[in-house]
Amino acid sequence: MKAIEAPTRIQKQALSKQLSNSNVPLLERYQKKSIGDTDFTRLVKYELFQLLFCNLPGILGYACRKLGYPSLFKQVGKSIIWGRGLTIRHPKFISLGNRVAIDDGVLLDASGAGEEGITIEDDVIISRNCVIQGKTATVSIGKNTDIGCNTILSSGGGIQIGNFDLIGGNCYIGGGRYLNDRLDVPMLEQGVYTRGPVIIEDDVWLGAGTTVLDGVKIGKGCIVGAGAVVTKDLPAYAIAAGVPAKVIKMREGISLDEPREVRSKIIPDLLLRGVNWNCLLFHSHYLCCNDPPP
Repeated sequence: MKAIEAPTRIQKQALSKQLSNSNVPLLERYQKKSIGDTDFTRLVKYELFQLLFCNLPGILGYACRKLGYPSLFKQVGKSIIWGRGLTIRHPKFISLGNRVAIDDGVLLDASGAGEEGITIEDDVIISRNCVIQGKTATVSIGKNTDIGCNTILSSGGGIQIGNFDLIGGNCYIGGGRYLNDRLDVPMLEQGVYTRGPVIIEDDVWLGAGTTVLDGVKIGKGCIVGAGAVVTKDLPAYAIAAGVPAKVIKMREGISLDEPREVRSKIIPDLLLRGVNWNCLLFHSHYLCCNDPPP
């Protein structure tokens, strides 16, 4: 078992102070929050694209975003799908691979992610209203990963997501923790700390509404039930559920070559253990029927 990492204090200025610092001109404050520097040419380009193309509907809006947005970013691959109403902060620190799909209302914020910023590799799908935020550390998302709607990735100590991962809607990954030792100072003003990066290895499935706290590693091939709160590491190929999440079973490598009677045992076993997954019926068809779903 991995030893619990010692808390690391996060050095950051409160957002309210960043936005209201009267010692810094208003334009400079806006530039540093939105584009990450004081380059006026970059600011004009950013503002024009956001004003003219951000919410432009239909094929015209899509075509304009496809032509204009790549010049704002650190690196952009081929065949990107740009949704409407995107909020983009510090795009010069954001890298996108080939065939990345970004749905409407997504926030991509690399304002605290440093030089490494946010990296999203090939064939990633980011669904509607997701938040990908490098608050004080980097975010990396591997190839062929699918992130469900309204999911928040908030990187306080780093977030590393592997390849071929399934992340259900309304999940929360990362974040930090407020210091609370003193009773005479509001917790909001005591500072923030993290227990380390979140690492989610390849081929992991997180059910809808899963929370993964900072400092947690989820091993390859894990399945986490809907609504679980993962506070500790999970070994490879574990099936976990609950608050806090506990391992209830290890994946046994069910094969379609095995008899139907053997394959069908897994579903009632999971139901008896109280697993509540949003796609259980679909996968029960896969496991119990003679033929896989199309």
